[in-house]
Parts: sequence; structure tokens; C-alpha cells
Amino acid sequence: MGGSAALVRLAAHLPALVAARTLGSFLAVTGSRPVSFETVADEREIMAWEDFGIASREVAQMVVDDGYEPDMVLAIARGGLLIGGALGYALSVKNVYTMNVEFYTGVDERLEVPRILPPAPDFVDLHDARILIADDVADTGHTLRSVQQFCAGKVAEVRTAVLYEKSHSVVRCDYVWKRTDLWINFPWSDKAPVAKREWAVRDA
Repeated sequence: MGGSAALVRLAAHLPALVAARTLGSFLAVTGSRPVSFETVADEREIMAWEDFGIASREVAQMVVDDGYEPDMVLAIARGGLLIGGALGYALSVKNVYTMNVEFYTGVDERLEVPRILPPAPDFVDLHDARILIADDVADTGHTLRSVQQFCAGKVAEVRTAVLYEKSHSVVRCDYVWKRTDLWINFPWSDKAPVAKREWAVRDA
């Protein structure tokens, strides 16, 4: 059941819940299971591996239909690595670079500003190049904007492609598979890391 529907159901039973005071009495009064607050709070967008395969091809088709022919795909690590590689194959672009930008430190936990980690790509002799920046999600958009600013003046043109874009993103991406404001579970980061490191966190 969706979050909004769950809230409506909760509101309908609220007088009975207040009067009953206990879970057992609530069940007796309403004759149904109570609404789970966890269901409302934990509603997420779920991407499976099959969804990723479909999404990456559809984003690539958007780029082709738009007539944009990138000379390089710049994938933002770590979330953009897979979509960057997939776009590189789909668009027949062999020059796939990576750029590591640290911003998220956990679920909805961020640094004050994105931090570009070394080594940063060297755009020597690429003044005429067209770049396609690839990432998994434009959440706040600050990570994408920092990469755009890094590329500015070094190449001829920069466009952005993401799997998901959120409404509060400060960057409006050129190519977006889906728009959502939910937290997203990606198949490559929805489980705890196999390697146990002190700094490692899930979903970041």
C-alpha cells in the first residue's frame, strides 16, 4: 500500500486507536491490522538489475534521439560507474573516464559541500570535446553541479544523464530515466558491504 493510502487509513482509525489505548483493544475495535508507521516512513524507489538494464538503454536512446554525440562519458564514482559504463557501450564511446566526488556519508547524511577526490581527470587537448556526465541520481544536484563547474571552460560542451532526478535538485539534467522524491535502493548498494571497513556505510 502506498504511503498516502496508508495515512488515509490511519486517519480513519485514529479515534478508535486513541480510545482503545492498547494494540489489542485497537484490533478488537477496528477488526483489522493497524497501519505501520514504518511502512509510511520507509517507502522507497526500488531498482532491480533488470530495471537498470532497461533504464540504461532508454537513457542512451534519449541521447541518440537528441542528436548529441559525446566524445567522452564522465562517470561520477561510485554511483555513476555502472550507468557510465553502460552508456559507453550503448553510445559506442570508448573514452569513459571516472571522477570521484564525495558528498553522501550515509542515508540522507551529507558533507556541507561535495569534495572532489584525487586523481581528477586531465582534460588536456580536449577543448573541442563533448562530454556526457553520468550519475545514478541527481538528488540535491550539488555533486553534478560541482562536476559541471570542474569541466567548465575545459571542454566544448557538457550534458548530464542520470537514472533518477529529484524535484529539489539544483541541476536539471538533460537526460533522465525517471523522476522521484523517494530514497532509491540501487541493486549495487542496497546490501551491506562484503568487506568490513570502519568508514564503509550502506547506501553511500
